[in-house]
Amino acid sequence: METENCEPVLARPGAGLPIPELFVARLLFFWKRRSGTRQAFSDEYEANRQAISRLVSSVPEDQRGTRVLIPRLRGLEDSSRHWSVWMTLDHLRITNRAFTGVIATLSEGKVPPGRADTAAVKPAPESGPETEEAFEISCDDLISQVNSVSNLETALRFPHPWFGPLNAAGWQALSAMHLGIHRKQIAEIARRLHAS
Repeated sequence: METENCEPVLARPGAGLPIPELFVARLLFFWKRRSGTRQAFSDEYEANRQAISRLVSSVPEDQRGTRVLIPRLRGLEDSSRHWSVWMTLDHLRITNRAFTGVIATLSEGKVPPGRADTAAVKPAPESGPETEEAFEISCDDLISQVNSVSNLETALRFPHPWFGPLNAAGWQALSAMHLGIHRKQIAEIARRLHAS
């Protein structure tokens, strides 16, 4: 296991996924989005949230800030595989807020300003225990925003750098899938911390 004292050489933030993996990810997301429902994505989101909370609790607090190098998981950028539990929660806080803002703006009949950028949502290396509550608040806010919109199938779309233009329903589906990827990341970090 490599920890915070070992700085591995990783791809630059925002480098994305290998082309074949990105192609498969787009196909899987397309079919998931097409076959899934608003309620199914809400249920998946909540299940991943609860699983993350259990995983975080399983790691002693004095180890939650320890950066651990893990193998690259499917759907995870190379630059994101040397994080701590708290860094991962900070990333989820940032992205949950971004998802919430996009869903809110699209549901108001407007396109969000700027562009989505995976390099812009990386966590602070010094993330600490405050990220646990901030993560939970960001989850509550996203769920509240989704529940406040009567129709997520908005006419307007906002592009994701990997999955292209998505309406509010697409961003909700993506939020559930994204939480699942990082649940696996936290599980792997926890596994390696427990084994050390």
